[in-house]
Amino acid sequence: MKVQESLIRLFLTLASTVILGTGVTQAAPANLSLIVSASPGTGLDILARTLSQQFSIKGNYTTVVENKAGASGNIAAEQVTRAKPDGSTLLVVGTTFATNAAVNPNLPFDTVKDFVPVALLGTGTLCLVVPSNSNVNSLADFLQMAKTSTQGVNYASPGNGTPQHLAMELLKYEANLNLFHVPFKGSAGAVNDVAAGHVSAMIAPVHTVMPLVKAGKLKMLGVLSAERISQMPQVPTFKETGLPKVQVDIWYGLMAPKGTPLQVVQSLNQEVNAVLKSADVVANLAKQGIDAGGGTPQHMSETLLAELKRWPPVVKAAQIKAD
Repeated sequence: MKVQESLIRLFLTLASTVILGTGVTQAAPANLSLIVSASPGTGLDILARTLSQQFSIKGNYTTVVENKAGASGNIAAEQVTRAKPDGSTLLVVGTTFATNAAVNPNLPFDTVKDFVPVALLGTGTLCLVVPSNSNVNSLADFLQMAKTSTQGVNYASPGNGTPQHLAMELLKYEANLNLFHVPFKGSAGAVNDVAAGHVSAMIAPVHTVMPLVKAGKLKMLGVLSAERISQMPQVPTFKETGLPKVQVDIWYGLMAPKGTPLQVVQSLNQEVNAVLKSADVVANLAKQGIDAGGGTPQHMSETLLAELKRWPPVVKAAQIKAD
């Protein structure tokens, strides 16, 4: 991890060079490929298609969105490491980009050395849901059940080592709960099996489960954000329940392959920030449960650094191994 921190500090230095440069920017190629490390309909996909649409409206770039789900985003990441470093191929990543590094020390790429940060695209809120026919009707009920259950309470996740898995293991550790993990291959199967009552609970992004909550197929018991969310103001935070460390947000970022010219990174960063500052974009993302991001490449680097430091202790305590 000390090696990773040193590399990220180098990352920060490079990002600062972009920001403090001469102000002369080199534009990215007119045709962009946004490689999304998740399936359609996810937060990553929503943000990628938002960028693509806005770039098209402004006429700055012709953009293609390519979903490369699988292996917790590693397939997409590895593809981008082989791309020409001219800014034409970019990787849209999320929290899994950092958690993978904690779970799997033998990734086919280096999370830091093989990529250059462009911008933080947004953040999303995680929540705890249970089936609508569950006898559990509140966060307090769930915590009590999971503390006293002799057999343990099962929970779903999109896969081993995913942010949803790690967030539930963090909750398990902080609240001393008796839980056991049921990993799925992707979010859709996990969410559907919870809604069907085959699995007892799940931590998931709000934007993923909100349609099922509104349809009465899931109950949202708590959110892992610092404050309650506007979409479900009646749902408490874990902090309110006496678990202040159970605060986990999903983040989304844009990365370029190593070797991408700093001037190109700066140009892309400016274009992305312009999109994310649009009132219409902010409002539309909010409806999906995503807070628009933005800021410098350095801000994206600092977010990654914080995540890379946070998750290894959780992985170690839960004895999570890569599949």
